[in-house]
This record gives sequence, structure tokens and C-alpha cells, in this order.
Amino acid sequence: MVHFLHPDLSPRTIARPDAQRDAPGHCVVQEEASPYSLVDICLNVLITNLEKLCSERSDGTLCLPEHWHFPQELADRFLGVMTWQGKLTDRTASIFRGNQMKLRLVNIKKAKISTAAFIKAFCHHKLIELDATAVGPDLPISDILHGLCSNSWLQQNLQCLLLDSTSIRQDSRLLFGQLTGLRVLSVFNVCFHNEDLANVSQLPKLESLDISNTLVTDISALLTCKDRLRSLKMHYMKCLTMTKPQILAVLKELKCLFHLDISNHRQVQSDLAFHLLQQKDILPNIVSLDISGGSCITDGAVELFIRQRPAMQFVGLLATDAGYSNFFTTQQGLRVAGGANVIQISEALSQYRDRSCFMKEALYRLFAETFSTQATMPAILKLVAVGMRNHPLDLPVQFTASACVLNLTHQGLARGMPVRLLSEVTCLLFKALKNFPHYQQLQKNCLLSLTNPRILVDVPFDRFDAAKFVMSWLCKHENPKMQTMAVSITSILALQLSREQTAQLKDELLRAVKELLAIVKQKTTENLDDVTFLFALKALWNLTDESPVACKHFMENQGLAIFIQVLETFSGSAIQSKVLGLLNNVAEVRELSSELVTKDVVKHISVLLHSTAMEVSYFAAGVIAHLASDPQPWVSCDLQRTTLLQDLYVTIQNWPSSSCKMTALVTYRSFKAFFPLLGNFSQPEVQLWALWAMYHVCSKNRMYSEQSIEPGTLQLLCDIQEHNEADPQAQQIAASILDDFRMHFTNHQRLPLC
Repeated sequence: MVHFLHPDLSPRTIARPDAQRDAPGHCVVQEEASPYSLVDICLNVLITNLEKLCSERSDGTLCLPEHWHFPQELADRFLGVMTWQGKLTDRTASIFRGNQMKLRLVNIKKAKISTAAFIKAFCHHKLIELDATAVGPDLPISDILHGLCSNSWLQQNLQCLLLDSTSIRQDSRLLFGQLTGLRVLSVFNVCFHNEDLANVSQLPKLESLDISNTLVTDISALLTCKDRLRSLKMHYMKCLTMTKPQILAVLKELKCLFHLDISNHRQVQSDLAFHLLQQKDILPNIVSLDISGGSCITDGAVELFIRQRPAMQFVGLLATDAGYSNFFTTQQGLRVAGGANVIQISEALSQYRDRSCFMKEALYRLFAETFSTQATMPAILKLVAVGMRNHPLDLPVQFTASACVLNLTHQGLARGMPVRLLSEVTCLLFKALKNFPHYQQLQKNCLLSLTNPRILVDVPFDRFDAAKFVMSWLCKHENPKMQTMAVSITSILALQLSREQTAQLKDELLRAVKELLAIVKQKTTENLDDVTFLFALKALWNLTDESPVACKHFMENQGLAIFIQVLETFSGSAIQSKVLGLLNNVAEVRELSSELVTKDVVKHISVLLHSTAMEVSYFAAGVIAHLASDPQPWVSCDLQRTTLLQDLYVTIQNWPSSSCKMTALVTYRSFKAFFPLLGNFSQPEVQLWALWAMYHVCSKNRMYSEQSIEPGTLQLLCDIQEHNEADPQAQQIAASILDDFRMHFTNHQRLPLC
């Protein structure tokens, strides 16, 4: 079947990023454009086929083949990829039992596994690090600690334990005291109390502690580890009951601190940071201070604090009034997470990727900063993607991120972005649509992103889901601009769906065809051939390409009458070719073609057959060839089929060679619809048009020469070439097509010798 190929779907020159405006951009481009490592490819294959490769125990869990053994680094990576893909369950975690895998760095972040599975799979390994952030409720912290403490080696040697956002059973005690080897502990967003802090502070090797957003009311217990604590995070400590002088008195004693985070939500007013900045004899060795979200913070106070501590390398100032003076752009070696410029914002996006309150703040600043940017910034776009991925259910993050994506990919900016990065961002946008189906502005942002030719054509994403989404927009009767975009995107996506996918759309396809016909009818009545009208014609043309279901919907919804009205209203060749292209698609459906044999259709195609526009004449000839190939519909009506065929033959004789140019680039999914015409030796006119069409398409695009090698195609061409009663011109074209195949198709053994 024939369809319309958009002129802007041709290969484009890819612009490189502006490395001066986006310093990490060249690294991101190189990373995203590079192929996946062989190790990652192999691990993905193993995970995909895990059920086939493993045997099953009596309890239903999986077991690796006996002769398999994984080195420690590979085992850690294998587990990490499984966790990332959401494939770690009680059934699959069992492959880590025994000694075939030797784990050291275990990442089970957000995994939904039970206590029994965790203990059996991981607690016998010699772990030095465990990330159990936000694991499912079937694995509470108390059970994690119990499992770890059941192994004496782990008690002495586990160095890093991350338990952020992990659940706790009611009235259970958190006994960290046996884990004497711990150096790093994070209990952010956990029901962690004063007595737990007192217990943890006695760990002999503890150097880094995160007690942010916990139930701690008094931090005095930290004085127990004041001589060894190097890093302390205590942002959003909403339950603290200590006075500011009491808090500062404790912090003054922590003279070994290199990093301190006392940042806060902007909604919770806190001037603790303001008072800390006034202290001269506090935090003498600090190199990293995060006070984002603090109130009453000024450039002068921060600058003075940093000048007194020249070793400082990082300061967090997002959602404050500081960070805007020249000092923060000229100070060598100082990283600032703030909102003054893109550099500070990118640092904030990186620093706060796991904190939604600051992520949305940074994204809001980024949107304002990049509203009219002309620089390609792939590193920034990747940070936006990280924020979207880490906070899938946070509407402000998703909405603001979708707006930033528009800013960073508008017009030609997407051409400088790696395809893999654009693919990830597009998939995240559609994930946001599913999570927030009723938030219209988010849907609009996604629709606007899809209008970008680079994304719509070059980038891998779920086009079936996209088609369903866009087609639903067609029926919402939005403002004209949104309607035009939806129609335009539909016309392109229709080309990218397989015949099976188009059939699966069912209700969406029916509604889309009805809505597009309504648009065409309205514009025709108004005598308005605007861009929406033209896109609607293209969309209908492409939706009916090799889709009998769409063709049926077209005919059942007065499509033929509407298109006859179009031909009677507009005389432009661009419109005529689109109308005739769709009628070609309908004419190829045998059960519908008889409905086209009417006086109005024959009258118009007879006239348009002689159009001076080559593509109009070509499509009109195609409709005639398909309709006239079946004599049955013509018997019951007063129409001269023989005269029409004679006119077709004469017209084709007057056409230029098959390699001539047309304004419309004619393409086909396959040549299957030509088979009945090629084998029709009793009607040489029909056969001649099919041959001319095949040779024209193949001569314009070498790809079609190879794609058209389908069962029966070559044999039909050979039969035409050798048939005694075949038209000489038809034999000549058939021979030319076969010669072309032999010259350019590499697998010559598949070609018959004739």
C-alpha cells in the first residue's frame, strides 16, 4: 500500500554539543554514543534468560548450573543489574546462595524480597557494603540487622550500610552495636530515635552518619564519637527539640568533621545555618557545607565563612538568597549547588538527585535559565533524566522536568543529543503520563516533545503507546495548535507501526479516523486548506496504509463522500495526490474496492489521470489499475471499464521513464498488493502500471530493491519477462527490475536465473 513519507524524515547532519556551555557534555555524548560494554550485554542476556538457564528447587526458587562460578566483581555487577531492572525477587535471589557467587558490594535497593530470602542469599557472603535503601516492607531493618549479625565475619568487617527509607516493625529495637566494623551508616527517613543514635555513636569505627529526617530530638549523643566522625548529614531534622545554642555547642565539638549537611526544606523555616555562619571557632576542617533551604543567608556571610576556611570545596546554597556574587564564580576549586546560573543548578541536580524537595527547586530554576537557550547541553539533560527516574510519583518533579526537556531539546537542540539519552528521556515522559493520566499540562509537554523530528524519527521508544496517547488527543477538541500537533504526529507515527500494531489499536484507530475525517470535512466546508487540513489528509493516508481495518473505518464514516467533496473544492496537486493516495489504499482491499466503483469516483480519476502533476496522474492510475483488475463490480453499473483501461494504457505510454522524479516520494511497506496485478496477463494495462510503479520505487530507493524480495515476487517478474503474450514494454520493465536486483542485491543465489 502507498503512504505519504514526510519530507523532513530524511537523514540530517547531527550537530555536536557546545562543550564550552556544557563542559561535561562531551563526556556524556561519548558515553551515550558508545556501544554497551560486552560485560553488560552478556549480563543482560543472562538476566533475560535466567529462567531457561537455571534449574528449579523444590521450593520454587532458582538454582544456577553446578559448574557456574562468578568472580567477585562480576557477581556484584550481576546483582546490581538485576536490582536495577527490578528482577530481584525471592525466586531469583536464591541464585546467590552457596559459593558459586562471591559477593562483596551488595545493592538490593528498592527490591521486594522477604527476610528469609535475604538471609539465605546474602548473609553468608563476606560483604563490605550493603545498600538496602527503600527495600520492600517484607524486609524490615530489624531483620536486616539480625541477618547481618548472624555472621561473625560481617559483624567485624561490614563497613558500609545504607538503610534509607526502609521500614521498621513497630516496637522493634535497632541493634547496631554488634556491627563493630561499620564506618558508614545512613538511616535517612527511618524511624530512628535518640536511643538508636546513642547506640550508633558508640560504634568504634564510625566515620560517616546520615540521620536526616529521623525522629531524633537530641543530637548530644554525637559527642561520643566526636573524635572519629568525619561526615554528618542531618537535613530536615523536624523533630529536634534542642535550642540553636545547644545544637551549635555540639557541632563545635565535632572538630574532625569534613562534611556537614544541615540543609532544610524551604517550607520549614530554619535559621540554624544563619547562626552557624556567624561562628568563627566552629568546623575548622570543614571542606563541604550544605545549608540549602536555610533562611536569612546572605552572600556576605557565606563568603566570609569560606574565606576563613580556604580548604572548602563545596557549599550548598539552593533555595537561599546566597550564591549570586562574583565570589562564587571566581573562587577556584569551589563547587556551588545553587540557583544563580546553569553551573550551580547542574551541581544542585547532581547533589540532590535523591531529594525531591530540592530536585523540584533545581528544575524550576533550570526551566527559567534555559527558556530561550541556544546551547546543546546533554550533561544537563542527563541530570534531568536522573531526577525523573528517581522520583516517578512526584508530580511537581515530573511536570517541571518535562518542561525542562522541552527547553533542552527544542528546535535543533535535539540534533546534538545522543540518541540513547533522548530515548531514555522519552520513555520517562511516557512513564510520567501513565502515572499522572489526568494531568493535562504534563500531557501537553509530552506531546510537544514528540513534535521534534529528531525524537519522533530517530529515537527508540514505544511507538504503539505513543500512538494510543496521541490519537486520544485528537478527540479532546483542544485548541487549534494542539490539534495540529496531534494530527502531525499521528501522520508520522502511523508509518512506524506494523500492520499488527495498527490493528491492535482498535477503538483508538476508529476514533482517530472519525476525528480526522471530521477535521477534513470542516476545513473543506470552510474552503480552508491550512496546515491542519494537510496533516489530516496525510494522517488518514498513512493510517490506511496496509490496514484493512482503517480502510473499513474510513468507508463506514462517509470518508468517500468527504474525499469527493475535497476533490470538488480544491484543485491543488498536493491535495489531490493525498486523496488519491488514500483511495489507492482502499482500492487494494478487495472487499472494499467495489464500493469505489461509482460515477463520482470514476469521473474524478478519469480526469486526474491526465493531470500535468506526475504524482497525481500516477496515483489516479493506481486507483484505476486496482479497481479495473476485478471486472465483477463493473457488471452492474453503467461505467465503461474497457475505455478506462485503454485510457490508462495510453497515459502510461506517455509517462517519462520509471526513474522520473515526483513531488511526493512514493514508498510502500511491501509489494504484496501488486501480486494480483503482476499476474494479470489478460489485462496488460493493469500489469504495466504495477511494473512501472515497482521500478520507479526501486530506482528511487535502493532499500526497496532488497525489501521487495518476497516469496513469489521474482518468479512473477520472470514469468512476465518470458510470457509470449506479455506486453513488450512490460517485459522490458520486468527485465530491468531483475537486472537491478542482480546488480545490487548481495544474496544472488536467491535470484532465479530466468
